[in-house]
Parts: sequence; C-alpha cells; structure tokens
Amino acid sequence: MRRNSRTASLAATTIGLACALLLSAAPAGTNRAEAETTVETAATSLPLAGKVVLIDPGHQLGNKVHPTQINRLVNAGGFYKPCNTTGTATVSGYPESAFAMSVANNLKRRLTALGARVYMTRTVESLSLWGPCVDVRGRWGGAVHADATISIHADGAASSLHGFFVIYPALRRGWTDDIYGASVLLARDVHTGLRLSGLPNANYYGGGGFDSRGDLGTLNWSSVPVVMVEMGNMKNATDATMMKTATRRDQTYSAGLAKGLTLFLTRP
Repeated sequence: MRRNSRTASLAATTIGLACALLLSAAPAGTNRAEAETTVETAATSLPLAGKVVLIDPGHQLGNKVHPTQINRLVNAGGFYKPCNTTGTATVSGYPESAFAMSVANNLKRRLTALGARVYMTRTVESLSLWGPCVDVRGRWGGAVHADATISIHADGAASSLHGFFVIYPALRRGWTDDIYGASVLLARDVHTGLRLSGLPNANYYGGGGFDSRGDLGTLNWSSVPVVMVEMGNMKNATDATMMKTATRRDQTYSAGLAKGLTLFLTRP
C-alpha cells in the first residue's frame, strides 16, 4: 500500500507575530482599513510569507506508560513496526521528548515571526498522552500541504560520541521517489543552518553529519520534503549540558533549524 499524499487539513492558520505587533502599534488616527493594509503588506514581505512548515517533536512523555498503544504495529512504509518508542534521556533523566518539544516551540515562534504558517504533530508534553504513531506523523505534512517537514529528535549512543546528524529518506520506489531529491536539498540546508549555529557534526553516525534511512515511517509516509534531525547525543556530557540549557535550546538548536529551513524555503 502506497502512502496517501493528501488528506484533510488538521489545524487553523497561525497569525504572524510581526503582523500582530504592527496592527497593535498602528499610529493614532490610523483607521482600521489602513492598519490592516499595512499589516497585509508587511506580512507578504516577510521572507517565509506563504510558506507552510510541519514540525514533528519526537516521541511523547507518556509513551513510557502506554506500552500497549505504542507497541501496536503500524505500516511504516510497506512493512510493520511499533507505533512509536519511548525515546532516550540524559544520564540525569532529562527526556528526549521534552527536549524535542522545547526546541519545536522555539522553532515555531521563530518561523512564525518570519511569516510562515506552522503546524505541529503534537503541541504538549504530557505523561497522560502517547504518540502519534509514525505513520500518522509521516502523513501529516501532506495533510496540511506543507512545503517541508522537520522531525526533531536526540540520540542515545555511547557517551564518547557527540554531535548532530540529519537523516533524509532513502530512495524507495512508490514511497519516497517523488520527494527524495527535495529532501536531500532540505537535509543539506538544515545541516548548514546547524553548523552556522555552532553545532558540530556527529563523530559517528552518518558521513559528515548525514544519514539516509529507509526504515522510518515518519520519512516513508511523507509526501512533502522531509528530514529527521538527531540534534545530539543525550548520553554525552557536553551534548547533554547544552540540551538541558534553555537558552541553548532556543539560540543554538532552534535558531540553527530556522536558518536551515529558511535557506530551503527561499531557494530560487
């Protein structure tokens, strides 16, 4: 069964932060119509105006207490895998799902301020919730007509290993062949953005900070350009310290992703 490339829209339009500020700060004596015209002109001049991005914060905190649900097998791209996993955590217990959610929220704010419409596969970090499953996450980008999907994760490897790597879908006929080329470009631009933010390439997985996978449902089910980013190794002391620092999650991780996505979305 091939993936379905278009389903119903899942969320409402996000109003750009810059536009809202312009409207609220209209000079005294400016009528409503003039103010709205000013806002509309400013919105269309933002670099990501008209672009749609889907952010997929990996896992969910409650996955660990919902084993029946997350171990249920789903179609991950012509083969079956568990719906989801618990993810990893730092040695001190800071969970991957919480890190991904924090970076995702910061990234959404940055992209919205640049004019993009942003959707997320989950919007809260909760012990009472689980999923969504990988097939649902994969199809979401097509459902909202996204120009790009980015899935945010962190790795749990040996403590001596560090750095980030970007995963793009393997070339699979009938599944990823229509998005493969664009996904490779997206991977390169996201990689560039993270390097510009000062993050090092992984010194293990993937050549030069890249990897290609054909076994990930989130990638296989996507009908829009998609990448998954392992932002670092949570078992490495240096990476973990950065991930647990709020300013780093915003000014390094989310800033780097925003730079990379902007490079991709503004390609001529």
